[in-house]
Amino acid sequence: MRIHFIAIGGAVMHNLAISLAGQGHQVSGSDDQIVEPSKSRLKKIGLLPAKLGWFPEQITEDIDAVILGMHADVDNPELLKAQELNIKIYSFPEFIYEQSMNKTRVVVAGTYGKTTIMSMVMHVLKKLGRDFDYLVGAQLEGFDSLVKLTTHNKLILLEGDEYYASPIDHRSKFHLFHPNIALISGVEWNESRISIQKEEYFRQFETFVDTISAKGTLIYNKDNNNLREIVEDTADCKINRHGYKLPEYSINKGVTYLHLGEERIPLQVFGKLNLSNIAGAYTLCEWLGVKRVEFYEAIKDFKSSIRYLEFVASDNESVVYQDFNFSSYKLKTSIHAVKEQFPEQGLVTIIELNPYDALDKNFLNQYRSSMDESDYAVVLVNKDAIKEKNILIGNLETEIAEVFNHQNLTFLTDLPSLETYLERFKSLGFNLLFMLSPNHNSINVVSFSDKFFKNY
Repeated sequence: MRIHFIAIGGAVMHNLAISLAGQGHQVSGSDDQIVEPSKSRLKKIGLLPAKLGWFPEQITEDIDAVILGMHADVDNPELLKAQELNIKIYSFPEFIYEQSMNKTRVVVAGTYGKTTIMSMVMHVLKKLGRDFDYLVGAQLEGFDSLVKLTTHNKLILLEGDEYYASPIDHRSKFHLFHPNIALISGVEWNESRISIQKEEYFRQFETFVDTISAKGTLIYNKDNNNLREIVEDTADCKINRHGYKLPEYSINKGVTYLHLGEERIPLQVFGKLNLSNIAGAYTLCEWLGVKRVEFYEAIKDFKSSIRYLEFVASDNESVVYQDFNFSSYKLKTSIHAVKEQFPEQGLVTIIELNPYDALDKNFLNQYRSSMDESDYAVVLVNKDAIKEKNILIGNLETEIAEVFNHQNLTFLTDLPSLETYLERFKSLGFNLLFMLSPNHNSINVVSFSDKFFKNY
């Protein structure tokens, strides 16, 4: 096939382009902005566009398919030319479904945890020597691409999300996969991150359940109240349903152990979200024919590779972790996980808020009292990240203090102040947790960890 990518520089888009070129397809692409690592990867195999921009003359009648990325606008000149020529235009999830119709399609979805569960399942299957195709949303340890699409593998693992498939296709991505096996890790509403109304957001997951193939399987987290309601509301679907729950566990000397009867399985991850994700991954692997003993032997050396309570450094019995901060719920659960894992240690938590988000009172109010369990709380709103000179954040300090309502709260507005704070903090007996924005992060956690360890 001759395939052209509009917005080839995207994370998934460039990986899919490379995968298809490796299969022998004739691949071309365009974009008006391509950054690393996409740029180097495309250049290495000769797919990097000679010029940045959109060139409708590249769209010719001999193109079999156009794959359209979200970075493109609805009036993109190449898209308009493809529509004029009646060339088949795909979103990437639609294209991947067409290429995997004869495979067993496994889709992992949920507001939180889907990438972690995907990485756990992929880790286990790889350790067991099983080959499979996949689409995942983040670079995982042990895998050199976000996409693997072959003609011979009979199994494909797909990370599915509820956002638009393309600028001209407003169906949710995961509605296009039609899974044989689906897992939903949980459904949570977060007004500040989601542009549609709560009822409509939940409806996306109801529709996702409806798209599961006849006689297929839904695996779901029974501990999530919203998800249980969705499962009940879709009871008419003729599919298998298999719920999972948080497993029993204990913590001894900073190590979390899963309880399997009398057996104790040591883990390299911790926190209730990780443990719940392990339960989901095990249930999914069980449906794929993985034996219980095989799964738990393989999961022992799994490490989070997507910055969920990821180890950064340690010194003088103090440990530093980093995590993504998606919401106040995520912030609270991550703080609780570190405190539960190290009950004898104090905790310093540093959260960086996007300045534009922090100036939104509705956004800020969701964080009310969310850092209570941390012994010291630091909120960074980096004024140097603001492009518009007329936007002031000076009056934020009072609002931050009122919202977080923490007796040991420090509000900072630049990185030098954070550096000074860490250098002066006596770290002996304390751990440090960085909660980082996935879309706005100016903290070099390794460098700042060194500052934390200096004064003990």
